[in-house]
Amino acid sequence: MDLRLRGLRRPRRIIAAVAAVVVLAGAGTWTAVASDDAPPVHHADQVMAVNGVRLDTSYFTSGDSGRRPAVLLGHGFGGTKDDVREQAEDLAADGYAVLTWSARGFGRSTGKIGLNDPKGEVADVSRLIDWLAKQPQVQLDKAGDPRVGLAGASYGGAISLLAAGHDTRVDAIAPAITYWNLADALFPDGVFKKLWTGVFFNTGGGCARFEPALCAMYERVAESGTPDAAARALLEERSPSAVGDRIKVPTLLLQGQTDSLFTLAQSDAAEKAIRANGAPVDVDWIAGGHDGGDLEASRVQARVTSWFDRYLKNDKGADTGPAFRITRTGGVDSTDGAALLRGASDDTYPGLTAGDRSIALTGREQSFANPPGASPPAVSALPGLGGGGLSQLSSLGVGVSLDFPGQFAAFTSAPLTTDLRVTGSPTATLHVKSTREDAVLFGKVYDVGPDGRQQVLPAQLVAPVRVEGAKAGKDVTLTLPAIDHEVDKGHRLRLVLASTDLGYASPAAAATYTVSLEGDLAVPTAAAVSTAAAPLPSWVWWLPLSGAGLALALLVTGRRRTATPAPDPELAEVPLQITDLSKKYAGGDRYSVRDLSFRVEKGQVLGLLGPNGAGKTTTLRMLMGLIRPDGGEIRVFGHAIRPGAPVLSRVGAFVEGAGFLPHLSGRQNLELYWQATGRPAEDAHLDEALEIAGLGDALARAVRTYSQGMRQRLAIAQAMLGLPDLLILDEPTNGLDPPQIREMREVMIRYAAAGRTVIVSSHLLAEVEQTCTHLVVMDRGRLVQAGPVGVIVGSGDTLLVGTATPVEEPLAEKVAALPGVASAVPTDDGLLVRLDADGSAQHLVAELVRLDVPVQSVGPHRRLEDAFLTLIGGSA
Repeated sequence: MDLRLRGLRRPRRIIAAVAAVVVLAGAGTWTAVASDDAPPVHHADQVMAVNGVRLDTSYFTSGDSGRRPAVLLGHGFGGTKDDVREQAEDLAADGYAVLTWSARGFGRSTGKIGLNDPKGEVADVSRLIDWLAKQPQVQLDKAGDPRVGLAGASYGGAISLLAAGHDTRVDAIAPAITYWNLADALFPDGVFKKLWTGVFFNTGGGCARFEPALCAMYERVAESGTPDAAARALLEERSPSAVGDRIKVPTLLLQGQTDSLFTLAQSDAAEKAIRANGAPVDVDWIAGGHDGGDLEASRVQARVTSWFDRYLKNDKGADTGPAFRITRTGGVDSTDGAALLRGASDDTYPGLTAGDRSIALTGREQSFANPPGASPPAVSALPGLGGGGLSQLSSLGVGVSLDFPGQFAAFTSAPLTTDLRVTGSPTATLHVKSTREDAVLFGKVYDVGPDGRQQVLPAQLVAPVRVEGAKAGKDVTLTLPAIDHEVDKGHRLRLVLASTDLGYASPAAAATYTVSLEGDLAVPTAAAVSTAAAPLPSWVWWLPLSGAGLALALLVTGRRRTATPAPDPELAEVPLQITDLSKKYAGGDRYSVRDLSFRVEKGQVLGLLGPNGAGKTTTLRMLMGLIRPDGGEIRVFGHAIRPGAPVLSRVGAFVEGAGFLPHLSGRQNLELYWQATGRPAEDAHLDEALEIAGLGDALARAVRTYSQGMRQRLAIAQAMLGLPDLLILDEPTNGLDPPQIREMREVMIRYAAAGRTVIVSSHLLAEVEQTCTHLVVMDRGRLVQAGPVGVIVGSGDTLLVGTATPVEEPLAEKVAALPGVASAVPTDDGLLVRLDADGSAQHLVAELVRLDVPVQSVGPHRRLEDAFLTLIGGSA
C-alpha cells in the first residue's frame, strides 16, 4: 500500500489541485518539457503565502497565449505535488492550465496537517483559485471566477469534493478512491479501524505533525480502542458529507474495489447526495484501491480527461462513458500472471441493493468467544502487505483469510444451482447476545468451493458492527461489504461472524457471543449491469471453415507447447541452467532476451549485470515463472520452469521490496506471511532465516521503528523463509547507506555459505565485486560474458606493480617511456602501469628488473566498473 497513491499515474492521467496567493520574492523558476507529438509544456515553481502558511506550487501551461480552462491536481496522503507532475504535464498538453501544490505539512509546504480542514486545506484551495483567476492563460466565467476543475486520488480526491462544496467557482470534479464521510471510514459502525488509522498518522510523519485536536483525538481513541462522539464530530466536519447538499457540479466518482480503507459504500453515499442536488454523476468501480490491485491508470486518465473536456471545455461530443461501469476480473494472463480485466456497464447507477435475491442459510444458534486481549485476531485485509495486497489474490480465486476456531459462527447455503453474480452489499438479520453489554462482530461472506475446503473472501472485505445493549439480546441488520463477485454453480455462500479482525480494535475483555440467524441472506445482483461482447470481425463470417481449422491447429500445437518436459536427472544438483532463452514482448521491435545461456552452481553468489534495457528483469521474471519465454528453457534443479511449477517452492525472491504491518513486530510479520502461504509452520525455518538476516533484538520491536536497512533485511529474511535452495535478490541494497550495504553483503555471503545459491541483480558495481563469486554480464538481451569475478575483472590492460620502496618520479618516467607502456603512475603501493596494444606483462617484468625497480608483485588492476564498461562498450 502506498497512501500517497501517486496518483493513478500514466499518460493523460489527472489528480487535481493547485496554486495560491502571494508569491514570495525570488521563488519562481521556469522550465519547459517537450515531446514529439505535443506542444512544449511550460512549468513554473512558486512558493506562495496562503492563509498564514507557505504552499509549494507548480503551474503548467502549453500552446499559444489563448485562455483555457484550469485544473487543480491534488496529491495522495503522505505525498507531494511532485507525485502528480506527469499528470499535470499531460493535462497541460491537452489544453488546460494546471496547478499542483503540496498540501499543508507535506513536502516543502509549511503548517500542520488538518485532514482537509475547512479552515485550513480547503480554504487554501479557494486562495489558489483566486490566484488562477489572475493568470492570463486561464479562461474566466466572470471577473475573479475561473473555469476550473479539480481531481485527485485519496486525500486529493477528498479535497476535490470539499472544494466543490465550499467554493461555488468550482465547475467539475473527478475524485478517485476517496472518502465521503471520514468518520464512517475510520470508525465504521462504531468500531475503530486501528490499522489504517495508525498508517495514516505514521505516514503523516507522526502525531506531532497534525493539528493538536487531531493528535489528541487519535491518541485518545487508539488508547481506548473505542471512538467517542467528539472524535466522530471532529472527522465529520472535515468530510465532504458535511457539505454534501452544496456539491452541485458534474462529478465523476472513481472508487476502488480492492479497498478496505475507503469502501464502495463511500462513493455510493456521495452519488446519492450529489445526484439529489441535480448534478450529473457517473460512477466507476476500478479494479485497484488502497489494498493494491490494478489502478487502471491509462483508462482512468482518459475518462477523467473526457469528463473535463465535456464539462470544462463544453465539448458536447466528448465521450464521458457510461453512467456506471465496473471492472471485472476475467482470468489470468499466462504471459505475466496478471489478472485480465474487462468492463461491465449500465446506463444508470444501480446502487448497492439492486436486484436482491434471497439465499437460504442453514445453521443453529452458535456461541463463540471474544478472547482476552482480542488475540489472536482473525485476518482479512492486510494494509501494506506486499505489492498487490491480499485482495488481488482473492480476485484470482486464492483464499488467504484466517479465522480461528472457537472465535466465529458460520451459516452456509446449499450448493448454488446456477452461477450468481453478486454486485452490491448483501444484508442479513441476526439475533446477538453477549455476556457483556457491548459486542463487536465482523461479518463477511465467503465463496466456498465444492470440496468445502477452499473458501475465498471477495476483495478481503469485512463489515464491523458494534452492538450496544447486547447482554439482553438484540436483533441486528448487518450490511456486508459491497463487492462485485461471481459465485460459480456448485459453490456455496458462507456467512461468518467473527469476534476479532487484525485491522480493527475489539474489546480487550473476554466475552462470549451467541448469534442466531433471523432470515435469509439478501444478495444484490444488479442484473441490468452487463458486459458488452466485442463485435466479431467480418472475416470470421467469410472464412468459417478456415477459422475452425486454424483453431484446431492452434489447440493441438498449444497443448504440445504447454506440456512440461520431464526432469533432467543430470541437472538434479544444478541450481540453475538457462539454455538459448529468448523473449520478445508483443508489439516490441526487438528481443528483450535473445539466445541467453549460462549455468549457476551451488554455493555461488552470482551477480547479474547489464545496463538499463539489457534484459535482466525479463530474465528474472522468466526464472520466477511469471512470464513464459518464446524460446529456450530454464531448468532449476533439473525441472523446467513453468508458471506454478512445483520446483518454484525451492526458489525465494526479493524483487520489489515487501510491505510490512507497521504495528506488528518483525517476527509477527514473518509469521503472518508464512501462515498466508498455507505451508506447515515447521517448514518455515524461521529462526535459521532470522539468524542469517542478523536482526537480533529488533525482531521484537514494531516494524514502524525500523530503519530502512532493517526493513530491507527483514524483507530478505521473508524471502529466505523455508530456506530456499535458490535465492533471487533484485536491487537488495536500494536506499541503504554504506554501513547498511555492508551488512546486506554479509547476509548474502552467509546465506550462500551453507551450500545454497544466490542470484543478485544490482547497479552498485563496487558492491557486486565484493559480494559475488561469479558474474553474468548482459547487454541488449544477449550474454556478453560469464565467469568468476576475478577472471572478468582481471582481463584488463592495467597492472599494479608492487614495490618494496616507493618509486621516485624520475624512475616512473623511465618506465613510462618503455616500449609497450602507455603510462606509469607512482602510487602508495608502487606503480600503476597501463599497457598499450603491443605491451605484455612478461616484457614489462623483464624491463623493470633491468631498471632495478624493487618489484615485489605484479598483478592486474581493474575495478569491476572498468571491466563492465569495457564489456558493454560504454552503453550503460
